Amino acid sequence: MKKHKIIVFVSLFLIIQVVEAQAEQHVTSGKRLVELVNVFLGTSGDHGQMSPSASSPFNMMSMGPQTNPHIHTGYEYYAKEFLGFTTTRIEGVGCRGSGGNILIAPFIKDSKKTILLKDKEKAKPGFYSVSFENGISAKMSVKHNFGIQSYRFPKTKSGLKIDLSFAMPDRFVAEENKVDNNVITGWIDTKTTCGKGIYRIYYALEIENMKSLKKIDDHIFIAEREDLNETMQVRLGFSSVNTKYALEKIESISISVLEKETEKAWEELLNTIKVKGEKDREALFYSLLYRGLQAPYLISEKDGTYAAIDGSIQKSNHKMYNGWAIWDNYREQLPMLSLFYSNEYKDISKSIANLYLYGKNDWATQHEPSPTVRTEHASVVLLDAYKKGYQLDLKSIKDSLVAEADKLDYNSPDKALESSYDNWAMSELMKAIGNLPLSKKYKEKALEYKTYWKKDFSDLSKKDVDNMQARGLYQGTILQYRWFVPFDVKELKELVGGEAAFTDQLDSFFDSYSYNHANQPDLQVPGMYNASKQPWKSQKLFRNIMLDTVVQNYFNDNSKGIDPYIGRIYKNKPKAYIRTMDDDSGTMSSWFVMRSLGFSAANVGSPVYYLTAPIFKSVSINFPNKKVLKINVKNYHKDHFYVKSVVFNGEKLDRNWLTHQEIINGGALEIETSSKPNLEWGTKNQWISTVD
Repeated sequence: MKKHKIIVFVSLFLIIQVVEAQAEQHVTSGKRLVELVNVFLGTSGDHGQMSPSASSPFNMMSMGPQTNPHIHTGYEYYAKEFLGFTTTRIEGVGCRGSGGNILIAPFIKDSKKTILLKDKEKAKPGFYSVSFENGISAKMSVKHNFGIQSYRFPKTKSGLKIDLSFAMPDRFVAEENKVDNNVITGWIDTKTTCGKGIYRIYYALEIENMKSLKKIDDHIFIAEREDLNETMQVRLGFSSVNTKYALEKIESISISVLEKETEKAWEELLNTIKVKGEKDREALFYSLLYRGLQAPYLISEKDGTYAAIDGSIQKSNHKMYNGWAIWDNYREQLPMLSLFYSNEYKDISKSIANLYLYGKNDWATQHEPSPTVRTEHASVVLLDAYKKGYQLDLKSIKDSLVAEADKLDYNSPDKALESSYDNWAMSELMKAIGNLPLSKKYKEKALEYKTYWKKDFSDLSKKDVDNMQARGLYQGTILQYRWFVPFDVKELKELVGGEAAFTDQLDSFFDSYSYNHANQPDLQVPGMYNASKQPWKSQKLFRNIMLDTVVQNYFNDNSKGIDPYIGRIYKNKPKAYIRTMDDDSGTMSSWFVMRSLGFSAANVGSPVYYLTAPIFKSVSINFPNKKVLKINVKNYHKDHFYVKSVVFNGEKLDRNWLTHQEIINGGALEIETSSKPNLEWGTKNQWISTVD
């Protein structure tokens, strides 16, 4: 009898556990995706250089905290003291950051003596709020080029200090303003990232519940609160064209309505990809996907008017974007957008092409319409978009493409390889527009990489091969840059000595912890086993870098052997990334997003993705063409990452790659994983880049 009672009790206990688990799963699955996003990821120290600011998709307006001390976005998670709130920043970039325009600081009694010490804060996509120890609180929300800041004070004399000359890091150039009752309008010029160029923002700033507005300095105003029982609100409009458009951005909606509008916009974009698996992985995924959807910035007006990079005012029949970090994010974030967000990317790719009509620089011009960084490898991006079916008017920019290609830099070993990549892209672009003589010219120029490779990257016995920035390299080593021939891996294999030597040298590279995930020069190398007879090694490397403990010897500021890091690279915490690893405008977050789904670009410029195992049990991708790709992991185990077999749309798939078109056509992809590698899968019918 006791035995039966025990069995019944255990059975009931198990049933209850199952029901509770199902209930928990239902509650979690019923959550909106924006609730899974942790906007505080990467907001402390040199571990991502991100901010929790209120932002909306592809919007240069980003309202958020300015703390002391702060990282490159103006904020530090563990800082207590606030200077106020600013309205622009580029997420995740170096050179001490960019933006920081229009500093607004709430005060009590005396603006000079008010100290803002953080008590509590909370934030989510599109919304930020904080309360201070002195009783002041602030909240803010934005949508495209419009935002609201709302300030609550104790019942005493109080107001707002508005500094139109504030910028990070001291890159303010000039400004002009005009006051009309409670509205300030004008423009602000600020140096771009690394001080290479200048961007101009036109603005309209409306202050509510204001008793008086006094100018206390050339660029600073004091707005005193009128009704001590009410909040003060600031409504801000931006434009890259003029103050008229900036004024038109201002709406009379409440901040709560604005918050809901922006939350809906974020939810729609995040819902493009639905993942199911371990909850911590889901949260990390959406927190990183969020970062890949903040830039570039939509800078054209609804009627098509926009400011070109030469300062002229133009009109376009498509949306125009700006705010580039192409040297960084052409590798990951732009391919991610091209695959999942074609509605936006069709205009983003046209906007990159449009740069060539108005004086594109490798960095920034003196007339940028938004904060921006750099644009090297834009020709590779254009080729990638063209090969994926995006419509581009390449003939109209041919002369500018040629002028850029003809002055490519070959003066250092890394530049020689990078410029060869650009020349390969040029050869393909010229072929696309039917200019075969130019195509042949740039193909021959691209293939000269072999001479440079043999000179600088063949001999590994030299003592400086693992020294950061040896021989004039940019943020990398000889060991890292020697793999940078993404467009001709077939011939690279021959240069290193054939198939066996290729995998042996890759093994040595990773076994000696020479790979550096803190930056981009060798970001493609973990995936290079996919082009070998041992693709399972890329499957393992991807999983290790995403979720497991790794050893990192290199950082952006030192060579091998100095204070190595041992631990996870991607963490859903304020100190999210390894030291000195910037997100670089969505680059490193998109690296994770792509591989967590099982895709990685085989070669940017070719419409092909290598296929590995997702980190989730199932994935559903809703493409803008109304097609859906459902990915299911057979015999799912959270720690299994080796691909045992693949079935795509009912047919067995032995190759380890899919084309862009195959993916966006949707269907069913079943990936069976195992704890042990399948040494045969992916070794036949391989896709390996080559120069035709």
